[in-house]
Amino acid sequence: MMRYLVFFLASFLAFGNGAVANDIQATKYLESIVLGAGCFWGAEKRYAAIPGVIDAISGYADGTVAPNYREITQSRNKLNPFNHAEVVKVLFNSSVVSAEEILRQYFEGHDPTQVNRQGNDIGTQYRSIVLTTNEKQASTAEKVLTEYQDLLNKAGYGKVSTKIKPLEKFYLAEDYHQDYLIRNPNGYCPDHSTGVKFVAAGNSADIDNSSLFEGKQVVIIESETCPYCREFRNNVLANYQGTIPVTSRLASQLKDLQIKSPTWATPTILFLENGVEVFGRQGYLDPDSFYHLLGRFKLGQVEAFDVAFNQGTDARYCRQYEIFKNTPDGVFIDKLSGAALFDTRDRFNSGSGWLSFTKAIDDSVTEHQDNSFGMSRVEIRAKVSGIHLGHVFADGPGGKQRYCINATVLEFKPRESG
Repeated sequence: MMRYLVFFLASFLAFGNGAVANDIQATKYLESIVLGAGCFWGAEKRYAAIPGVIDAISGYADGTVAPNYREITQSRNKLNPFNHAEVVKVLFNSSVVSAEEILRQYFEGHDPTQVNRQGNDIGTQYRSIVLTTNEKQASTAEKVLTEYQDLLNKAGYGKVSTKIKPLEKFYLAEDYHQDYLIRNPNGYCPDHSTGVKFVAAGNSADIDNSSLFEGKQVVIIESETCPYCREFRNNVLANYQGTIPVTSRLASQLKDLQIKSPTWATPTILFLENGVEVFGRQGYLDPDSFYHLLGRFKLGQVEAFDVAFNQGTDARYCRQYEIFKNTPDGVFIDKLSGAALFDTRDRFNSGSGWLSFTKAIDDSVTEHQDNSFGMSRVEIRAKVSGIHLGHVFADGPGGKQRYCINATVLEFKPRESG
């Protein structure tokens, strides 16, 4: 209900009807501006995240065809100059955030030098356009455009294609387009930004990629306002402590790297070796999917991968077991996530040919019933990565349990002194 009340008030402001606004004290600083920057799904989410923005509403404007998604996406309208643009009406409190700041973020958030497109989205409905609702906004938009053109020139980009016009009419998009990224929490956000910013910090020219040419690396292509990027960070990277470095970059900050995957979607996860992409994946990955790809990248299709993801078993007295059976004081960690799993203080020689422990580190593993091969056993998996580790039995020393663990999916970390 609030969405439509806000839209109602914004509509009056857009047409210059001050009577309603003056009668409602809460709208004293209420302004709206309409922005087109390609697909409105990601743009809506980006503007809504700006402090001082009350609402961001997807819609259509600046055309004469029927204002609905079916019509504007017809092939006959793909190059129609009278087609509507996909736009977002940004309703904001001008005492908190200025139109100039919103416009700065608008230009930084897409590539305004592209004509009738943003990345793979091609057509007049994806044109870059600013539709103003008062004269001050119009002059501010021209000023910000000029400033950004100067920055783009220095960065080697071409002429800005953005049109600045007064808004004639805004048409509300279909309900399923509103808050699209909130309703569809698993996916990716299109990021077509140039990486050129009004504030120098963070520009692509400031990024040093030299470390990404050293061995195996994971690079996450993000954008500052992508909700799927935040989901990936919170659900996956927050618990990652692995030995392969993970680095975040904007699509514009991949200088000199040999990338073959498309880079317009965020997040995109790239697996690199010595600066060359081995493979990549677009879109949000849940922990299981991420660690399966990381396992393929780090372990290869060999014994350790079979153990981790196919519930395989090391050979008795395997090479890794012989290395680990007498290591000094420390902990054994998950080979993929880096999470601590077992402590040498709980290790004992069971004579089985596999690493054996009386317990796991607290809250580091999960137990699962395993009835394979006609046996009833309790499988042990790493809690963070979900990889298979081995099994637990009730025949440990002194009535304790015996965690029978595959060595090939572990790494050893000496205990830190002090």
